[in-house]
Amino acid sequence: MRVVFIGTGEIGVPAMQALVQSSAHQFIGVVTQPDKPVGRDYRIEPPAIKKALAEAKMSILQPARIKDRQSIEEIRALMPDVIAVMAYGQILPRDVLEIPRIACVNLHASLLPRWRGAAPIQAAIAAGDSETGITVIYMDEGLDTGDILLQRKTDILPTDTGGSLHDRLAQIAPEAVLESLRLLAKGDPPRIRQDNALSTYAPKLTRQDGKIDWSEPAEVIERKIRAFNPWPGAFTEIATPGIRKLKIFSAAIVNLNGGAGEVLRSGKEVIIATGRKALLLGEVQMEGKRRMSATEFSRGHASILRTAH
Repeated sequence: MRVVFIGTGEIGVPAMQALVQSSAHQFIGVVTQPDKPVGRDYRIEPPAIKKALAEAKMSILQPARIKDRQSIEEIRALMPDVIAVMAYGQILPRDVLEIPRIACVNLHASLLPRWRGAAPIQAAIAAGDSETGITVIYMDEGLDTGDILLQRKTDILPTDTGGSLHDRLAQIAPEAVLESLRLLAKGDPPRIRQDNALSTYAPKLTRQDGKIDWSEPAEVIERKIRAFNPWPGAFTEIATPGIRKLKIFSAAIVNLNGGAGEVLRSGKEVIIATGRKALLLGEVQMEGKRRMSATEFSRGHASILRTAH
């Protein structure tokens, strides 16, 4: 079959590479986001999908708006049998969904209908889910609402971060996309309607979503710290003088109590009270400084570690 891949983020790179290497299908092109400025120096960088195709000779389309008529006609000209989508970042209009001869499918990083939306990986960890996975759906105009073609599951480990789970799901995606294509090519593939009553939503995250609310229980905060590592990053604010952010990369629950946000111990250990129990901080990073252990940080900042906000 003739296959076009639409995607932007790193999570889609292994799936795309599996399509490139597949002898069972003809990989005819990619649609990804435009190159964008990144970093403090605003250097122009291509998206991860384009970087991964640096040595490949194929059509790479980078429309600013996939809804534009020119973009739609350029995709149509590729004459795909199937379009596979993963982590693209724009909503596909009906005109694009109707282009492929067989189907337009999306690889979503959750066990739909749980965690529709932009941040399913972080949401699953923060909620304390025991498992997640990749769901391949037939795309419609709704937000991750299409019928299910197949699912592949993985356990969420007690040590998983948003980064580690992202990487594991990325490695599950190649088998999921290739099996989906096999089922589509065979004819009469599975098509299971989602139960909308079971749906949950994971909205796009901002940096401010990472601010810790110390009145929450320790287990809730600990999950969020892992879920938001590396993005958007869990942080608290401390007086230095002035207010500066202290990013927290890891923490462990300890059976101590105090006022929410109260620093119970500072020196060899940094322990902060929560709404229930407390957290022993692991690795931290003061705004503008290098990453270090909480113990190392406290040695140089003991005088300002009084209360976290």
